[in-house]
Amino acid sequence: MSYYGPDPAFDPHRPRRSRRVPLIAVAVLAVGATAGWGVYAAVGDSGSKSAAPRTTADGRPAASAASSATPTPSSRPLQGKVVVLDPGHNPTNYRHTAEINRQVNIGTNAKECDTTGTATNSGYAEAAFTLDVARRARVLLQQAGATVKLTQNGDRAWGPCVDERARIGNTAHADAAISIHADGAPEGDRGFHVILPGAVHAGAADTRAIVAPSRALGTSVEHAFARATGTAPSNYVGGGTGLDVRTDLGGLNLSTVPKVFIECGNMRDTKDAALLTSGAWRERAAVGISEGIVSFLRG
Repeated sequence: MSYYGPDPAFDPHRPRRSRRVPLIAVAVLAVGATAGWGVYAAVGDSGSKSAAPRTTADGRPAASAASSATPTPSSRPLQGKVVVLDPGHNPTNYRHTAEINRQVNIGTNAKECDTTGTATNSGYAEAAFTLDVARRARVLLQQAGATVKLTQNGDRAWGPCVDERARIGNTAHADAAISIHADGAPEGDRGFHVILPGAVHAGAADTRAIVAPSRALGTSVEHAFARATGTAPSNYVGGGTGLDVRTDLGGLNLSTVPKVFIECGNMRDTKDAALLTSGAWRERAAVGISEGIVSFLRG
């Protein structure tokens, strides 16, 4: 989501701006991680360039992202819950620069509607990554009983703008919302981090009621994501905690429901990019996000 230079995969002419987790409902998400793979094939391209071995970032064998436990009739822990998944950016934003550069009010100030996102050095787009992970997570969460809404599903030419993304979660009265991203930091910056809303009370923005539940959601996602993917928290944001508080993101500022962002890794780092471009790793990322949401909503 952060931009450090031109991204030739999108628009070479446009200047860019620069462990524990409660084992709640693992059974349903475990089965979902397997069954969901087959279901996902019907709703979206896995996009896998090569299946990564199930190892940690340091090359050690990673724990399985899902157990083989058999679900019980009551293993739909999110029945009646609404989850909004927000795949960051849009694969064709780069064709609509006038629309995505339009300023929108985020409470504290005006900001561009959206951006193209970043990409790996080989050209794999953040927008493709986020949509793939969101679709996978949707399958798992639906199998856990949740009603899942996506802010976009590759079904629109650009956007939505950041204010609309927040509004979709608000209108749905989401019990939890998460915006899925990947970062664009320099080589050597590695790992994931979860962005939490800070306290904002300005203009149309008032996050005071969601700061505490959003922190609980973010902490739950951070724990589950680390366990499921075998990757470490960011070595460049959050001081090793995997958590970062920001007040400059419209998608958080304008939210009235518990919401966080997750930067799943750094697309510009060679080692992180090898994970992000792996369909097998993206499935584990979806498991981590889903388990974190289940744990949060179960309390």
